[in-house]
Amino acid sequence: MTGPLDAAELFDAVGRDYEEAFGHQPIADVAVRLLLDRLPESARVLDIGSGTGRPVAAALTGAGHRVLGVDVSDRMVAIAREQVPDADFVRADIREWDSAAGSWDAVCAFFSFLQMTRDEVLRLLDRGARWLKPGGLLAVATVPMDVEGVDTDFLGHPIRVTSFAAPDLLRHVEQAGFEVVETREAVFAPHADRPAEQQFLVLATPTPRTPPTP
Repeated sequence: MTGPLDAAELFDAVGRDYEEAFGHQPIADVAVRLLLDRLPESARVLDIGSGTGRPVAAALTGAGHRVLGVDVSDRMVAIAREQVPDADFVRADIREWDSAAGSWDAVCAFFSFLQMTRDEVLRLLDRGARWLKPGGLLAVATVPMDVEGVDTDFLGHPIRVTSFAAPDLLRHVEQAGFEVVETREAVFAPHADRPAEQQFLVLATPTPRTPPTP
């Protein structure tokens, strides 16, 4: 029996089918609107798990922002480069990728934490706080569940899912050095034979750091 696919294997296999099923998620549209209302002109945005580049990178670049999408799937990077030529996309594992401190106006992670372990997510939240400029924005969308290492099916492929319940995610975001600015919830049904799922969005900004006493 084939075991669960990791994120690279899954999205290489799914390709454009992902956008057909999940390309119009209401919580992503809400997140983009909130970011566009708050970002400075020509903001630098890091999109973690950028997928096909739509709708997030496409909407942000269309508004004049500079987007770098990081995705673990070669196929998704190829599709995104074709569909959103004004953004930059690289194939990399975000768990190993790094960036200079204070180099981003926003960091987005829309459903890209679901195939990571909880420890990996917590480390990434810590790094995201370092990557952001003062006053920058973290936008995280997920399916809020208190589950760890649960095997399930995604578009006909076996995967292993881990997530946090909404209150726990908020607590971890704050412990990583953020102040929560706004939260939103939505219900999304990808297609008729799949049950509707709850979706949860957190928008946060790094807590100002107190400079050391001379």
